[in-house]
Amino acid sequence: MLELVRELSLALRERVLPHLGSHAGRARGAAGAGGDPTFAIDSEAEAELERFMAERAPELAFYSEDRGLVPARGAPQGSPRSAAGGAEHVLVVDPIDGTRPAMAGLESCCVSVAAAPLPDPTMADVSAACVVEIPSGAVFLAERGRLVESPAGALSSNEELSRLFWTYGFRGRPARALTEVLADLIDGSSVGGGTFELGSAAFDMTRVVTGQLDAYVEPGPLLVAEVPGMREEFERVGGGAVLNNSPYDLAAAALICQEAGVVVTDARGERLSDRPLLGSGAEFQMSVVASANAALHARILESVREGVARLRSSSEG
Repeated sequence: MLELVRELSLALRERVLPHLGSHAGRARGAAGAGGDPTFAIDSEAEAELERFMAERAPELAFYSEDRGLVPARGAPQGSPRSAAGGAEHVLVVDPIDGTRPAMAGLESCCVSVAAAPLPDPTMADVSAACVVEIPSGAVFLAERGRLVESPAGALSSNEELSRLFWTYGFRGRPARALTEVLADLIDGSSVGGGTFELGSAAFDMTRVVTGQLDAYVEPGPLLVAEVPGMREEFERVGGGAVLNNSPYDLAAAALICQEAGVVVTDARGERLSDRPLLGSGAEFQMSVVASANAALHARILESVREGVARLRSSSEG
C-alpha cells in the first residue's frame, strides 16, 4: 500500500505538471462533491486517477474531491462493503490540493493520497500517506508508525508568537470574520515573523515538517460551530456551500506531520483521530492547527480561543 500511494501520487503529478499556469486550465465546470468548483486542470487529474485505479488497483475503492466515493471495479463479490463495491481498502485522494496556485503556476500545489481500511474509516485508520509537490516533485511519505521519506529539514524550535512564521487559508472563508479571529496572531508576527496564505493545506502542513514554517492555523469549522450567523456567512462566500478543509485535504498531511513530530489537533485542541475519513459536506469538515512544538501549539490555541470569543461577542452585540 505504501508503494501504491507513492506511485499514484507521482502519476497524478506527471499528468498535471504540463498544465501548471495554463489559462486553459482555468475553465470552470460543475461543483465537486464538496461544493468547490471544478476546473479543467482538475478534470485532467481526475481522468488520470480513474485510469490509474482501473489499471493498477481495481480491487480498491477511492474517494476524490470531485467525485466522492467510487466503488472498486475488481473486488471480490459478496462483501458487506456494498457502497465501496466490495473493496477492503480505500484511497482518499486530492489530485490537486491547491488548484488555484496550480492554475497560476505557483509553487504551492500538491498531490495528496492516503490509504485506509473499510468500511468506516476514521482519521486514525489512515495507514499510509503521500504528499508530492507538483512543481518540484518532492515526496513526503509516511506509514503509521514512521516517516519514510521527506525532504531534508528540522522542525522549528520557535515558541514565541512574536517570531511566528505561519500560514492560514482564506479560500471560501469570510475574510472579516477570519481576520478577527486571527488578528492577534497576524499583528503580533507581522514584523518579527511572517504570515502567508499559500492556498494548499497539504503544502502548508508539510512546510512545518520541512522547518520552513512554524505552524498552520485553520479555524473555519470552529467559527461555523460556535459563532451565530457564521454558517450563513460561509455559505455566502462559498456560493451556497461551506468550504472548509474536508478529510481528503488533511488525511495524508496529518499522518505525515504526526510521524515527523508535528503537533496536530483541531482548533479546540482536540485530536482529529476520531473524525470520519470519508465525507465532504460541512459536517465532515475539520479545523486544524499544526505546530512545530507543544509550547507554541498551546499559545496558538489560546490566541484562537480569544479571537473566537471576540467574534462571538461582536456578532451577538
